[in-house]
Amino acid sequence: MNAGRTIFSQVTDFLPRREFEQCVARFHGEHRMHSFSCMDQFLAMTFAQLTGRESLRDIAICLGAMGPKLYHAGFRSPVARSTLADANEHRDWRIWESFAQVLIRRARRLYANDAFGVELTNSAYALDATTIDLCLSLFPWARFRRRKGAVKAHTLLDLRGAIPCWVQVTAGDVHDVRLLDALTLEPGAYYIMDRGYIDFGRLYRFTDEAAFFVIRSKNNLDFARRESRDVDRRTGLVCDQTIRLRGPKSSKLYALPLRRVVYIDAQTGRRFIFLTNSFALPALTVARLYQCRWQVELFFKWIKQHLRIKSFFGVSKNAVKTQIWIAVSVYVLVAIIKKKLGLERSLYEILQVLSLSLFEKSPILLALTQFPAPPAEPPIDNQLILFNS
Repeated sequence: MNAGRTIFSQVTDFLPRREFEQCVARFHGEHRMHSFSCMDQFLAMTFAQLTGRESLRDIAICLGAMGPKLYHAGFRSPVARSTLADANEHRDWRIWESFAQVLIRRARRLYANDAFGVELTNSAYALDATTIDLCLSLFPWARFRRRKGAVKAHTLLDLRGAIPCWVQVTAGDVHDVRLLDALTLEPGAYYIMDRGYIDFGRLYRFTDEAAFFVIRSKNNLDFARRESRDVDRRTGLVCDQTIRLRGPKSSKLYALPLRRVVYIDAQTGRRFIFLTNSFALPALTVARLYQCRWQVELFFKWIKQHLRIKSFFGVSKNAVKTQIWIAVSVYVLVAIIKKKLGLERSLYEILQVLSLSLFEKSPILLALTQFPAPPAEPPIDNQLILFNS
């Protein structure tokens, strides 16, 4: 029963402890730092993400004010600013990456049957990257431009549930298209990308490994039309063609036929040109698949607005990657809680309730479902009558 337990301790019940210990052991996380365990570090950083703490000192002061509640929340040692800083600095960030992957696998199983706006039995993923600006004087290892520092979070988002299933954190000057080389492709799956990922040599690997891509084309593409299919122009479709590339380089890198779909968005009037190696999908489904790519943009916006990944508690590469991966873990953990408790509330609403009630002693389901209704405004009886009947 949850009687007498804090909501924070009930949140940690959703963490797979055995897999966590395996991740710690794999990268020797407890080596030379036994008094402040990896779980203590993870809980402290999770608390910071859920409550929007501003600094290491802020984390230490707020947790210190909780007194004996810390033990019942899972902490086994006090959280000092310097101790937490050392842990973020020296503990291998791959611990948190591997544990985030454990949570991601669990979340994807929970959301495997969710709809995402397109009737498709295959897996569908959106690939994109977001740039996180850094101060170059504080993060000299993250040089992006001459006077600017940054890192990039390249993310493959499972459209069923908007779960990030693959994340790579790189320097800000790494081009997005290079990450296609590191991507493990799933046969039969659809990968939706913007035109920044156009590299026909790399796109050929999708076809070679029986995966499909839907990518926005550049306007100056050199191609020859081989076949045209009828389309219903009332749906916004302009044409559905089979083409071959004609460029001296592109035609050698991708010698097979491609499908070209042109679509005009009725709301904005914008014209979109898509390329895909899938000839079985209806042309309108190709356009709607690309529209679903917007979910990855919403994911980036969500984590930047509601989690701590734009300002960092440490300046080393290890500390930055630690904070980003724990932020991803917190996002996925909230998604797991939402699904397992059958909540209809959005992730934002769940996060806001947790941020204010982590150390309250209440059943978590009660706290997340019984939101007080806004008070009704009393009727105003002293309104002037403008017109007499």
